[in-house]
Amino acid sequence: MAPPPKRKILIVDDHPVFCLGMSELINKAADLTVCGSEETPSGAMKAIQRLSPDLVIVDISLKESNGIDLIGEINARFRGLPTLVLSMYDESLYAERALMAGARGYLMKQEAIAVVVEAIHQVLQGKVYASEAVKEKVFQRLVSPHNTADTSPLDALTSRELETFRLIGQGLSTREIAERMKLSIKTIGTYRERIKEKLNLKHYTELVKAAVHYLKITEK
Repeated sequence: MAPPPKRKILIVDDHPVFCLGMSELINKAADLTVCGSEETPSGAMKAIQRLSPDLVIVDISLKESNGIDLIGEINARFRGLPTLVLSMYDESLYAERALMAGARGYLMKQEAIAVVVEAIHQVLQGKVYASEAVKEKVFQRLVSPHNTADTSPLDALTSRELETFRLIGQGLSTREIAERMKLSIKTIGTYRERIKEKLNLKHYTELVKAAVHYLKITEK
């Protein structure tokens, strides 16, 4: 009797070398195969239609947009298609956002490949893969949405504002951020003002310092 067909995995990450290495490792699993990889959300949506993957692995940082927005778009257009976040960013800052957006799991890139494969299998089985601390935080947010205890000021930022904040920390100018996110300079300026207001920052120099510090924490 012929073995069951392998489950198809699509990788969305803007680092080609990482995609290549991860593809080779995942393909060693007897029941999994990487059917493609994309660097941008727009490319990912087209690839999903073309390749019909069983699961999409998504990074948080992407060209044109970010993984959180992509997860929401996938859920809206391809309901039932699970997504798993594999990112360098600390779960304490992004996992809750990813799961609330509809991701079925979150793990960091420094995890061993055996852990990644296990996460893929669990998500394909309909389970949620995340640390117990993250699961508890998401549960508490769902049952007590107005509870402000144990929250970070960054929780007040939208996904687009948080992405803008991250790019400011990388040293990008307003114009460069606008080009990266495919938005107008005016819109990015608005995001900057909202971030300052929400984080209680008076000047742009304070915003830059906070963004650089944030980047050091998330990319440690």
